Amino acid sequence: MKTKIFCDIADYKIIKFFNKKSFVDGFTTNPSLMRLAGAKNYKDYSLKILKICKKKPISFEVFADNPKEMLEQAYKINKWGKNVYVKIPVVNSKGNFMGPVIKELSSQGIKLNITAVYTFEQTKKIYKNLNKKTKSIISIFAGRMADKGKDPLPIFKKSISLTKKNKNIEILWASTREAYNYIQAKQLGCNIITMPPKVIHQINTFGRSYKEMTLDTVKGFLNDSLKSKFKL
Repeated sequence: MKTKIFCDIADYKIIKFFNKKSFVDGFTTNPSLMRLAGAKNYKDYSLKILKICKKKPISFEVFADNPKEMLEQAYKINKWGKNVYVKIPVVNSKGNFMGPVIKELSSQGIKLNITAVYTFEQTKKIYKNLNKKTKSIISIFAGRMADKGKDPLPIFKKSISLTKKNKNIEILWASTREAYNYIQAKQLGCNIITMPPKVIHQINTFGRSYKEMTLDTVKGFLNDSLKSKFKL
């Protein structure tokens, strides 16, 4: 099974670049990335992106914190394009599970990307509330777990095992930190991995020999020492 590569970015120019690349299958954004990209008007900026990204799946997240407003925003975002996935956080800032929001939207056939998932228990609760005939993504934050000394692999194994019989429900490896995460995701049978542009570029260098990497490293050290004009 192929592990699809999504680019985790909201920068218009970068999305335009990767949208032309066949090895990038889609995009994910979030309010933090939108802010970093300089978006002033959320809808206008998103529609600008959708003018170039017309076919590949792309996720836009709600930024409301209460269920009623989340639903209102989700219905609006869903209308922006057929390739749009509406991103819903698994809980709000008060820690309340957004199951009713997920259930209503999914039952209406709205494609969802449930984000900020950190436990298998959350995956189970999400899965229970999803319409199995509606395409949905469950985004598990592997990198942020690893940053805190927690092993994300057991959660992925259990989550993938739970959803593998349903082709409409996909597990996504989120918060990617290094290129090797792509190998890990593939070995697990993860449906999607989303990663920043830098890591996508690193994947394109896969296959280099250890000898080549050794020489490149030594040459890099040598060039830097010459540029610095170090003397002993």
